Amino acid sequence: MADKNALNNKMKVLTKLFSVGCNTEKQLQDLKIEDILSIPGITVPEMKEITELQKQVKNKTLFSYLGGVTDGNTESE
Repeated sequence: MADKNALNNKMKVLTKLFSVGCNTEKQLQDLKIEDILSIPGITVPEMKEITELQKQVKNKTLFSYLGGVTDGNTESE
């Protein structure tokens, strides 16, 4: 199972994205740095998480990523 803290951080970022109206994969992919910087209360680690989410959506591995699986391994291994 994925590290609970890591999952909580991912969910926090998703909540911030949803709060600014970004709720589809296309909207996530279309986000530019200016858009990300305009999210209220965004932090540098959260910005990094957004770019990782964009990468995972592009690779069609978002569900695995949220579940803690990366490159065939779990984060807790």
